[in-house]
Amino acid sequence: LLYGIFTSYVPSFTIGDKEIVLFDAAVKSRFSMVSSIGTAMFVTSVGFIAGPKFFRSFNRATMSYVYMGMITIGLGTLVTVLFILVDKNLSADLATGLMTGALTSTPGLAAAKEVATDSDAVTAGYGIAYLFGVLGVVIFVQLMPRILKTDIAEERKRFVAANIIPAGQIKRSLEKVDPFGFLPFFLAVALGCMIGAIKIPGINFSLGNSGGCLIAGLVVGHFGHFGRIDMRIEKSTLNFFRELGLVLFLIGAGVPGGVNFITYVSFEKFIYGALITLIPMIGGYLIGRYVFKLDIFNNLGSITGGMTSTPALGALITTAGTDEVAASYAATYPVALVFVVIAAKVIVLLL
Repeated sequence: LLYGIFTSYVPSFTIGDKEIVLFDAAVKSRFSMVSSIGTAMFVTSVGFIAGPKFFRSFNRATMSYVYMGMITIGLGTLVTVLFILVDKNLSADLATGLMTGALTSTPGLAAAKEVATDSDAVTAGYGIAYLFGVLGVVIFVQLMPRILKTDIAEERKRFVAANIIPAGQIKRSLEKVDPFGFLPFFLAVALGCMIGAIKIPGINFSLGNSGGCLIAGLVVGHFGHFGRIDMRIEKSTLNFFRELGLVLFLIGAGVPGGVNFITYVSFEKFIYGALITLIPMIGGYLIGRYVFKLDIFNNLGSITGGMTSTPALGALITTAGTDEVAASYAATYPVALVFVVIAAKVIVLLL
């Protein structure tokens, strides 16, 4: 974003007789390609990581976490739509960017950019809301136990006694074609691009590369093999692909967004973004506590998953003193991820 802002003032300069172009239409197209590659790598990695436990998490006890993911994203979507309807100067593209930033959803940003009329507005909105989106959830999960005077030691005992959702075991001999996991990873990327290209007749809606690659990663990660071919990938490799993909995506999206960032930013839009973070988070917590009767750490874990906030999960683990809180995050996060991708596309296409 900062580099994009700089190039908006200095798009090019000359050294002697040679012109150095920092940003123009041709350079923008290259950043778009980098962004697309990063998106595919990031969401496919997330799918692979969540896949072994995602489908196995669906039972009566954990369905509340699935609902929490849907409710959190649903509240964020409703607030965003309300802002669009009330503020006639707020475009659907910019508002969707605010929503994805407020919910710290990189795949949601990527999905919105795929169908947006003004992708720069989407990225600018994401940049405006992202900072509070990250800090707001991180602070929330640390403050709530203190506000409610929670007995941390007692809650920790319950979590130590609980079982993390087990991953399935493959009971057959498999052939590992690629020891590094590159082949299964990029086969899943290719499958995801094909899934994302499928359009629903009548409404011209598709999941795009972001949604398609997420689903492909979940499915391949769940089964772990194709015939006798081992499709499992080491967690360290997936973490590498995830972080590299995130870096590439944010660079590819951030620079073009920064070019027009000053045009879009305002205090009013920052407040919109903050509310899109706070209302789903607080509303989701109250529903989790009084409707689903979740204890505080399971509730906060599902909030971090529903807000797709990995940094907040890290803060919650530190606060709780146990990584067992990641179980509710793991059950909620993939559902929220899928729904925010769909919500981002629907808002842009229909509003």
